[in-house]
Amino acid sequence: MDRFLSNFVHNIDAKGRVSVPAAFRQVIAARGIHDLFAMRSLTHPVMDVGGPELMERFERRMDAQDPFSETFQDLSIFAFGDGTYLKFDSEGRIMMTDFIRSHTGIRDRVAFVGARDYFQLWEPDHFEAYRNEARERLLASRSGGAASARAPE
Repeated sequence: MDRFLSNFVHNIDAKGRVSVPAAFRQVIAARGIHDLFAMRSLTHPVMDVGGPELMERFERRMDAQDPFSETFQDLSIFAFGDGTYLKFDSEGRIMMTDFIRSHTGIRDRVAFVGARDYFQLWEPDHFEAYRNEARERLLASRSGGAASARAPE
């Protein structure tokens, strides 16, 4: 098991802690991830969470930019100035901080959603709505692609 796969909804305890799903903890251990980094998604009220690979993706984009350019500065602020480390406690829990809650709308439950080499933290109702919309978009593009392949204009 080396990919973050599936989704799980867990309750947040009274102290603001939530257990990371066992399947995700296994991936974290298998990859040797010691520190989790979380950053706000640009496109959705979601936190992207991962290990060094998540940061390296942004660093590669930054390396391709002029270090004095606005794009470099934007990427730097986004990746480093607008992110946070998440620490596990001894029972495999992380804190749902105000930083996370204010961006995601998470209150008392959190959906952990696999995204291959990282995972996301969603407010469960937002995730369910997005998942349904994504399925509809994929079905529409599939049927539209099939229809256009059969009937050229």
